[in-house]
Amino acid sequence: MQPNSRILSVINRLLPAGQWLKNYKAEHFNGDLIAALIVTIMLIPQSLAYALLAGLPAEMGLYASILPLVLYGFFGSSYSLSVGPVAIISLMTASAIMPLASAESPTYVTLAILLAFISGLMLIVLGIFRFGIIANFLSHPVVSGFISASGIIIIISQLKHLLGISVSGDNLITLGTTLFQSISQIHITTFLMAISCLGCLWWLRHHFFTRLPQWGIPLHFAQLLSKTAPVIVISLATLATYLFRLDLTGVAIVGEIPKGLPQLTWPTITLEHWQQITSSALLIAIIGFIESVSIGKTLAAKKRQRITPNQELIGLGAANLASAFSGGLPVTGGFSRSVVNYDAGASTPAAGIFAALGIAIATLWLTPLLYFLPKAALAVTIVMAVLSLIDIDLIRKAWQYSRAEFAGITTTLIITLFLGVEYGVLSGVAISISLHLFKTARPHIAVVGEIPGTEHFRNIQRHNVITYPHIISIRVDESLYFANTSFLEDKIYSLVAQNTKVQHVILMCTAINEIDLSALETLEVINQRLQELNIHFHFSEVKGPVMDTLQKTTFTKQLNGNIYLSQHQAIEDLK
Repeated sequence: MQPNSRILSVINRLLPAGQWLKNYKAEHFNGDLIAALIVTIMLIPQSLAYALLAGLPAEMGLYASILPLVLYGFFGSSYSLSVGPVAIISLMTASAIMPLASAESPTYVTLAILLAFISGLMLIVLGIFRFGIIANFLSHPVVSGFISASGIIIIISQLKHLLGISVSGDNLITLGTTLFQSISQIHITTFLMAISCLGCLWWLRHHFFTRLPQWGIPLHFAQLLSKTAPVIVISLATLATYLFRLDLTGVAIVGEIPKGLPQLTWPTITLEHWQQITSSALLIAIIGFIESVSIGKTLAAKKRQRITPNQELIGLGAANLASAFSGGLPVTGGFSRSVVNYDAGASTPAAGIFAALGIAIATLWLTPLLYFLPKAALAVTIVMAVLSLIDIDLIRKAWQYSRAEFAGITTTLIITLFLGVEYGVLSGVAISISLHLFKTARPHIAVVGEIPGTEHFRNIQRHNVITYPHIISIRVDESLYFANTSFLEDKIYSLVAQNTKVQHVILMCTAINEIDLSALETLEVINQRLQELNIHFHFSEVKGPVMDTLQKTTFTKQLNGNIYLSQHQAIEDLK
């Protein structure tokens, strides 16, 4: 490859926008513009709500929805993903900095911005070193348990806005304690406002918008309009608060939101702050990345496209850095608005850039309209949004399908609920790895025989097969590594001890994709002990990469048996 071509290839890899920009057409513009308009309408109240969920000034949510969208549009690999503040990351942000400073204080705000900055740096570094594989370190069921628990914590935390009382904490114990202490101080007007908003939102979604197709409105358009239900509820609640001056009765409102675009500033960094939140920043980066990749893959598959996990790390990292430099909080891909972006016809990442322009216009001219926006209405939108995160069906399914998976989900859920989201993430990683080790440390090992009239070999306990008393054929349904080789060794010795006529042991390797050094040493020991018993140790159906590795050692020369291309050939030769 020529130097210029190599440089161009690197640029195209690091800046995917070059690919879609050179093929951009008028029809793309129309779809992107419509999608951006709908996403903007959704994103304004969501941004405000998630900033408040993180304990930050409302305008920081808007700031985190401008430049991050633009930067992700240029550096991200998904054509449909819409980034910005999301519920889980906002909760993790609050959990990380709440013990370090009081909410909405200058130090609290500084720490939130620094959290976005460090998360962005970490994501970019991981992307440069191609660590996109970290998305596989957490199993989906375990992630589901963490997200479900986080959803419950978020809902309980929003009771302070729904009831007009003081509730604080980042786990079920502290939240429950403060809730119990304040429950007698419910603000009736705030409570009625919350109930009205919940009822209105439910009616709009389950009655009004479902009837639109009956009135001649296309189903797809009606479904898109239904996504604007929270905006309608917030608008009505704001109007009611203004007309009846409910703020004077004690209903908490958003208040004055600074008008204008955010100023670009360098995050204030101190060694103490860096040390305090680095671990939290890493957890936020990983969870945000996993959530984004999951959403991006789902939407890309519908368009027969693909996303690149390593590039997603860079795209999300750039978005978080942009959020930090513009006074925002950590961001990642949001499920609801990404789905709306997709359904509304977004063709390219330009839809996100147009949505950023819409948010910028809102911060310039529309913020005075948000002054009387009641926090109870925002809390209602958060509660309704996170209800979908609580996946009870998956827990039930795990119980029926796998007790180990069920234990992983419930353990992660309980730890997250009672110890907090950071412990929940760490336990999720530990449980995912532990489940893998548990499953692979005791692999399924079958004694196999030949199905009559064929060259197929199956488990003797499941099929009527042909076997020979002087031959033991076993199949290991797992790669061999340090955690499971002792189990294989014990199994072989047990089978040999039960059969005094055995002369040959054949290890059928159809499911073995790798043999690590510990496993190789164990195979050498097995070979030596079988040789001492005048029993030949054979291999069959060894995969090419595994064979290449074995041939780099002296094992194949020391083997007291043969390596056969197929199990059938081995049996024909030895029977």
